[in-house]
Amino acid sequence: MASYRIAGNTGEWEVVCGLEIHAQIISKSKLFSAAATEFGGEPNSQVSPVDAGMPGMLPVINRFCVEQAIKTGLGLRAQINRHSVFERKNYFYADLPQGYQISQYLEPLVGEGTVYLDMPDGEVIPVGIERLHMEQDAGKSLHDQEPGKTYIDLNRSGVALMEIVSKPDIRSPEQAGAYIQKLRSILRYLGTCDGNMAEGSLRCDINVSVRKPGAGLGTRCEVKNVNSVRFVMHAIEAEATRQIELIEEGGEVIQETRLYDPRKGETRSMRGKEEAHDYRYFPDPDLLPLIVENDWVERIKADMPELPDEKKQRFIQDYGLGAYDAGVLVAERETADFYEDVANGRDAKTAANWVTGEFFGAMNKAGVDLDEAPVNAAMLGELLDLMADNTISGRIAKDVFEEMWETGKKAGAIVEEKGLKQITDTGELEAILDKVIAENPEQVQQVKDGNQKVMGWFVGQAMKATGGKANPKMVNELLRKKLG
Repeated sequence: MASYRIAGNTGEWEVVCGLEIHAQIISKSKLFSAAATEFGGEPNSQVSPVDAGMPGMLPVINRFCVEQAIKTGLGLRAQINRHSVFERKNYFYADLPQGYQISQYLEPLVGEGTVYLDMPDGEVIPVGIERLHMEQDAGKSLHDQEPGKTYIDLNRSGVALMEIVSKPDIRSPEQAGAYIQKLRSILRYLGTCDGNMAEGSLRCDINVSVRKPGAGLGTRCEVKNVNSVRFVMHAIEAEATRQIELIEEGGEVIQETRLYDPRKGETRSMRGKEEAHDYRYFPDPDLLPLIVENDWVERIKADMPELPDEKKQRFIQDYGLGAYDAGVLVAERETADFYEDVANGRDAKTAANWVTGEFFGAMNKAGVDLDEAPVNAAMLGELLDLMADNTISGRIAKDVFEEMWETGKKAGAIVEEKGLKQITDTGELEAILDKVIAENPEQVQQVKDGNQKVMGWFVGQAMKATGGKANPKMVNELLRKKLG
């Protein structure tokens, strides 16, 4: 991948980024209480006394949430620490009822790992994972309910989060976007987070700094709570540009926390960047150290699904697909399963072309998800079978697919209703070709003079005369015999 650089008045600058992803664990109950976690409940309807910070309430660890975090760590090729500690991170927010957040600091559950990014140019870029630690979420402040007042909803308070911290290995907005998408894909394959950024179950903080190529790391600023891949990419470019302009004007970048305003396309200061000592971390006295037994980790590992990287390699090896098509197909587990259902017993490359071409195109145009598509894998497979046995041509197949999408009818029924079967009768095709040849003596002479491109014109005329139902291969063979 070509190096990403931002041009300034003093030459080119390099961007250095690290991302902190807050991923909400898929679990029916919260990290330290039995309260529900379902999205969209009435405000303050899913709150236990523990979540509300009531005096004397003791947290009890949710074993399933720990298992989900371990599974995620394994999916990130990361070290699972057999001994980890929950600590109190002390700060005040109106929606943080306890006055502290139970998190992990010095001893997280998951240590270093690696995520591999598949870039559009084919380059594979490793991004290091620094750590994954568990923590409870805060509540939510609502500022738009009544003028001059802020309302507090504690439904999210205590929900289990995994904070996944990358190393500063990301060098461009495009790499940042690819990293989030790859991480989201892994989480969804594992079933540990649904990755829904719109609902807040996947949130991103961005650490951005700039430097001259080859220089040491610059002072970083953190851009908080960016809620879409597109905005993450825009925020990186905006913040990097701000820092470059500041330095080149003789100023100094101050380590701070900033917010991204997508309407203005700029970041603005939120507060000075806190350091660890500002939070006064100390081990939570109500929670013992978390000890993870080897047998438990091995059992989780044995139940792991095939992940995107492994599935991509299998698609390349077993189905003969190119790296790009394989990457597109494995991005979502449901899409990969759909493709394999279509390809089963059929030409794998043809199946890939149709899934990534006509099928994905129709989905995008209609704005629907895979489970909402009116054409399922069996229906698409039947259409490919009709092409493979020469019942219909590739061109007719595209028309049939459009009608399948619009009506939900099967391919075979549409072909029968509309009489779309290919003409494969040699006598019928010869009669059509003889007529086309007789009506176009000038083009016949061009072919005899060596202009082979005109052969394609004759094929087009034959297809036009038959409404696209002539078998193209037979038409080509007969034309070669007739025209030499």
